[in-house]
Amino acid sequence: MTLSVDFCGEVITLDPDREFAIGRDADLSIDDNRFLHRRFLVIAPTAGVWVLSNVGAQLTATISDEAGQLEAFLAPGGALPLVFATTRVTFTAGPTTYELLVHNNAPAFEAPPMRLPVDGETTFGATPLTASQRRLLVALAEPWLCGDGRASVVLPSSAQAAERLGWTITKFNRKLDNVCQKLERLGVRGLHGEAGSLASNRRSRLVEYAISTRLVTRADLPLLDVRDDPDAG
Repeated sequence: MTLSVDFCGEVITLDPDREFAIGRDADLSIDDNRFLHRRFLVIAPTAGVWVLSNVGAQLTATISDEAGQLEAFLAPGGALPLVFATTRVTFTAGPTTYELLVHNNAPAFEAPPMRLPVDGETTFGATPLTASQRRLLVALAEPWLCGDGRASVVLPSSAQAAERLGWTITKFNRKLDNVCQKLERLGVRGLHGEAGSLASNRRSRLVEYAISTRLVTRADLPLLDVRDDPDAG
């Protein structure tokens, strides 16, 4: 079983006899971002299975299969077996969001084909979005969607995203609350605006979820040029 990590087009094949660390100062040094742990994630062979562990103290990672059908929230101290042919790992440190891919040439699990709706009312599974809610997600994820999907990006602030959509900040925050509440009811974690939590954390988590589950894609970018907003969602 061979495992490799792809970050920004750099592909590293892992040694099956040793662990592989990812972070600010590790086997794969992602960035000199001071918000990123020196050692954040570790991939290690365990009983014949490669396992991804979060060895950081504060940051979390969003883990999904390549098709975006399955998603997990890997908190500090957590661990997950890498059972897919391709596993997408997304995480945010400070203002920057990163993504890397882990490839397994002998996966233990294959997700069933995803059946996309044909009426255009939903983008992923059973998650219904109004037109304005989808535009909000696209505005927040625009730097990511415009990139190559294998790099790091700085996400826009609420004010920048609101300006991009032609909305007031009050309207943007109301619609952000609406989409977060909708996803929370579906079981998505990390979107609740708890006391003491930063607004940027909620936006980052929302973008991580939207990207990892293909809730929005590059094909949605033209929505940013639509100025009318007929729905009240």
